[in-house]
Amino acid sequence: MNLLTLKSNKGARHRRKRVGRGNGSGMGTYSTRGMNGQNSRSGGNRRPGFEGGQTPFIKRMPKLKGFKNPNAINYQIVNVEALNVFDDNANVDKEALLAKGIISRKSDPVKLLGDGELTKKLTITVDAATKSADEKVKKAKGSLTVTAKKKEKAAPAKEKKEKAVKKEEAKPEEATEEKAEEAEESKEK
Repeated sequence: MNLLTLKSNKGARHRRKRVGRGNGSGMGTYSTRGMNGQNSRSGGNRRPGFEGGQTPFIKRMPKLKGFKNPNAINYQIVNVEALNVFDDNANVDKEALLAKGIISRKSDPVKLLGDGELTKKLTITVDAATKSADEKVKKAKGSLTVTAKKKEKAAPAKEKKEKAVKKEEAKPEEATEEKAEEAEESKEK
């Protein structure tokens, strides 16, 4: 194979449409625009979303506040009261909850809430849990394992300002002396 034998695939390259170059070209007379009407005129296109004067779709939509968070986590909620259907010393995880019909999907994360009382000693594994749920499980002498990692909260603005002040204080004094010398030189000029 050499450069002389290289050829592009069939259909990979198209001829440019040359309109208005006479009837012999197949695109003469009306230049592929059809007969008369707004779209046959130069600059006759309508803007995107225009629906001929009818109230456009974008204006018909309700003007709602807020937004849908794309990072929202939709937990399946389970209250501690619902776990009383298990036997003592049972392991409770997604599979067990699904088998008992307490949750409907294995794919979504599970959050344990503290509504009701827990009477059984259970070993529970869930993605998230409230403090009250944790307390009730411990009160029933069970154990609770939370698998989801907690995100660290962002530092408040006050702490950020304090850090910035500390950084400025940590800078060497040489830089300030150099600036003072430059200022004196500029005054002399």
